[in-house]
Amino acid sequence: MRQSIYQSVWRWHFYAGIIFAPFLIILAFSGSVYLFKPQIEGYLYKDMLTVREVGTTPMAPESIVAKIVKGYPGTTVSSITMESDVKSTYKLSVTSDGVSRTMYVDPYTGHALGGMDSSKTFSAFFKKMHSELVIGGTFANRLVELAACWAVILILTGLFLWWPKSKGAIWGTVLPRLSKPGSRLFWRDLHAVPAFWLSLLILAIILSGLPWSGILGNQIDKLANATNTNAPPFAYSFGAKPESVTVAKDIAEDLPWAAENVPVPASVAGGYVTLSLDDIANIADDQQVIKPYTITNPFGENGVFTVSTAHSKPGHSATLHIDQYSGAVLTDVRFEDFGILAKLITYGIAFHEGRLFGIANQLLGVVACLGLILISVSSYIMWRKRKPTGKLGAPPKPKNPKITVGVLIIMLVCGAVMPLVGLSILIVLVLDFFVLRRIKALRHWF
Repeated sequence: MRQSIYQSVWRWHFYAGIIFAPFLIILAFSGSVYLFKPQIEGYLYKDMLTVREVGTTPMAPESIVAKIVKGYPGTTVSSITMESDVKSTYKLSVTSDGVSRTMYVDPYTGHALGGMDSSKTFSAFFKKMHSELVIGGTFANRLVELAACWAVILILTGLFLWWPKSKGAIWGTVLPRLSKPGSRLFWRDLHAVPAFWLSLLILAIILSGLPWSGILGNQIDKLANATNTNAPPFAYSFGAKPESVTVAKDIAEDLPWAAENVPVPASVAGGYVTLSLDDIANIADDQQVIKPYTITNPFGENGVFTVSTAHSKPGHSATLHIDQYSGAVLTDVRFEDFGILAKLITYGIAFHEGRLFGIANQLLGVVACLGLILISVSSYIMWRKRKPTGKLGAPPKPKNPKITVGVLIIMLVCGAVMPLVGLSILIVLVLDFFVLRRIKALRHWF
C-alpha cells in the first residue's frame, strides 16, 4: 500500500514539476535580482537619487514644488516624497503633456537632477518579469499565481517522497551523495537534499507573496474581512479615501445654528482656500509620522491630502487623510490598528521583498531563489537521465485504483483552497479522459 501511495504522489509531483519548473526558474531568477533593488538602483541612478552637496536645511515642500512648476511650464505635481536621509533627493510624481513620470529634486536647492518613467526602470523590468512574465496582462499574472500555488504542492509532495524509509538514513536525505558526479543518483541528491533544507524557507517566501495574487489574494482578503483581522478602512494610500468637507463652523464664529454644518468645499469670502504642502508636512510631523513619507495632493474639491509612509519597517507604516481646507485629520491608521492577519501579511510582504531585516533578509532570499533554481535544474537533468526513448518517462500508475482516487481527492482539496490549482486539475482530468486515453500515440507517450 505504501508503494502505491508513493507512486501516486510521485506521478503528481512529476507532472507538476515538468510543467511548472521553467516558470519557477523565471520567478526565482527575477526575484533574486529584485531583492537587491535598493543597491542596484542606487548605483544605476546615483546621480538622480543622491544630492551633490548636503545643505544645512531643506527647502519647504511648497517652495520646491513651486520652483519645479515654474521651471517646467505645464508640469503638474501630484505627490512629493520627503526622505529621512540627508543625502537623498526628494521624489516628485509629475505629469507633463499627459505623460506621467518621476522627477528627482535636490531638497536644498530645488533643482531637478533628472527624471524617468518609473515603469521603465531596471527594477520595474524584473518586477514585471516576476509578476507577469514580462509579457504582461491578466493571463500572465494568473499563470504566475498558478505556478506559485503548484510550487506549494511540489514542496509538500516532495517532502513526502523525501521522507527516509529508515530512521538512520542520512545519505540522500540530509547529506547528498556526491561521489559519482554526473550520475542519476548525484542529481537526485542535488534535487532532494537542498529541497529538504530549503523547503520551509521557500514555502514562507511563496506564501508571503500569494496575498498579491489575483484569485487567491481576493480569497485571503475575504477571509480577513470575515474574521475581522484585516486592515481598517482607509489603511492604504492607494485605496479608498474619505471626502474632504469642511463645514462653516470650522472657519467662522457666531453662526446661526442652522448654518453651522453647511459644507464649505471651496473658496469663500475671507480667503478660505486649500492648505499648502507646508501645512500638511507640519501636521504629519505633529502626528509623528516617520520619514520618509509621501504627501499626495487632493483630487478635486472633495479630495483629501494623503500622507503615507514609504518606510522599510512595517511597524512604522501610517496613512493619514487630511481635510484639504481645515487640516483636520480625517483618518489616521497605524500598524497597531491592523488586524492580526493584516499584520502577518504586511510582515510577510516585507520579508518577501527582502526589507524586513536588512541585508540578512536579502541574502536569505537569494539563497532560497538560487536553491529553487538548483532544485528545478537538477530535476530536469534527473528526468532526462531516466527518460526512455519515445516516452515521457512518467512514474508508473499505482496498481491499487483506490489509492489513485484517494490521492486525487486530497489534490482536489488543495484545489479547493487554491482555486487555480483546482481548475487546472479539472482541465487535466478532462484532457486525460477525452483526449489522452483515446489517442494511441499520446497514450503511449504519457
